[in-house]
Amino acid sequence: MLRLIPALLCLVLAMPALADELLVGHKAPPLVLRTLDGSNLSTEDLRGKVVILHFWATWCAPCREEMPLLSDFAARHAGQGVQILGFSLDNPGTLPEVRRVAATMKFPVGLLGSAWAGGYGRMWRLPVTFVIDRDGILRHDGWQDDQEPLTRERLDRIVLPLLGTAP
Repeated sequence: MLRLIPALLCLVLAMPALADELLVGHKAPPLVLRTLDGSNLSTEDLRGKVVILHFWATWCAPCREEMPLLSDFAARHAGQGVQILGFSLDNPGTLPEVRRVAATMKFPVGLLGSAWAGGYGRMWRLPVTFVIDRDGILRHDGWQDDQEPLTRERLDRIVLPLLGTAP
């Protein structure tokens, strides 16, 4: 039992370091989406684009409302350098349902495979969205938005300035 105390202390002390990585105005933590077709899309490889990371699940009603909104946004702004990555928190057993939803989206989708998303932390609520600018800087932290629903107006207000288009 006493041997566990140093290990637990190390875990507790390491937690703030993970949260410190996620600061608006600072470099966004790297993340890779393994898409349903087996491709890998890395936020590091998407420099020069505005990247929207969206975490969702098929069982999440608010997520299902936001997905078409994001798909429409991706279609409307495809030529302006925006890339949306959809990370599903569903388990592999629901892959057919994830594929059905993904087939209607205008952006790539993949299974996260865990509740942990690297420097973005543990996905403890859904949906959650992060926005990274063309230089790899975090511009919107989905944990800090008081769970305000994503609307077209809100998405325009957050992302269009980063695309060089006034809302």
